[in-house]
Amino acid sequence: MLLALSVLLVVVGLAGVVLPGLPGPILIFAGLALAAWSDGFARVGVFTMVVLAVMTAATYLVDIGVMALGMKQLGATRRAAIGAALGTLAGVFLGLPGLILGPFAGAVLGELTVQRDIRMAGRAGAAAWVGFVLGTAAKVSLVFVMIGVFLADWFVI
Repeated sequence: MLLALSVLLVVVGLAGVVLPGLPGPILIFAGLALAAWSDGFARVGVFTMVVLAVMTAATYLVDIGVMALGMKQLGATRRAAIGAALGTLAGVFLGLPGLILGPFAGAVLGELTVQRDIRMAGRAGAAAWVGFVLGTAAKVSLVFVMIGVFLADWFVI
């Protein structure tokens, strides 16, 4: 029963990595931790779980860091970065279209509060959107590595 719940948490977590409103990496970690706990950490040890916890935290840092790095490379201002973050948060409540448009719109509006150059604001918006997409791709990659590490530990014993 616990293993079935673990699998369900991981599957819902995988959906949450790309869908708004679900803390995907945290759900995946919770599912993996529940599976490890279900057999008393005999197959997957505490050390592996600590590594997976660090990787879970890294998914969020990578997601934010990639967006910030992309925006910095294109010369966007700090307000554009804050606008992109706020746009992403607002986009969560608007579903998939909000997640797609939120970072772009937030960065454009943030950049326009600093300078009235629509071209530069558009570049900041594009950088935020590309950073969001690349950050999501990195997050997806990390959670699959997490699952791989867990499965390797689970089956190699």
